[in-house]
Amino acid sequence: MTDRAGVLTLVAIVEFAVGAEAAGQRYEDAVLALLERHSGRLERRLRGTDGQAEVHVIRFDGRAGYESFLADPDRAALRTALGEAAPTTRVIEVHEA
Repeated sequence: MTDRAGVLTLVAIVEFAVGAEAAGQRYEDAVLALLERHSGRLERRLRGTDGQAEVHVIRFDGRAGYESFLADPDRAALRTALGEAAPTTRVIEVHEA
């Protein structure tokens, strides 16, 4: 959901493929570095104690930035290069309660 200022806040729950945790973390490092070019920023990055998952809180200045991030060809290329070792991500739009 976008708040009154048009900011879009997301929570991403990222689960790494078993045996590919390090590759998944490197992928997330690279993908999260692309946020800025789409008016996005990583607010929090938390790793599960078992190393199998991460939770990200991400903000975009608006929905257009999120949509351009999803369509970023560099992001797609990184995911394709990782193949079956790519993490699984669930994204939830959130707002302050």
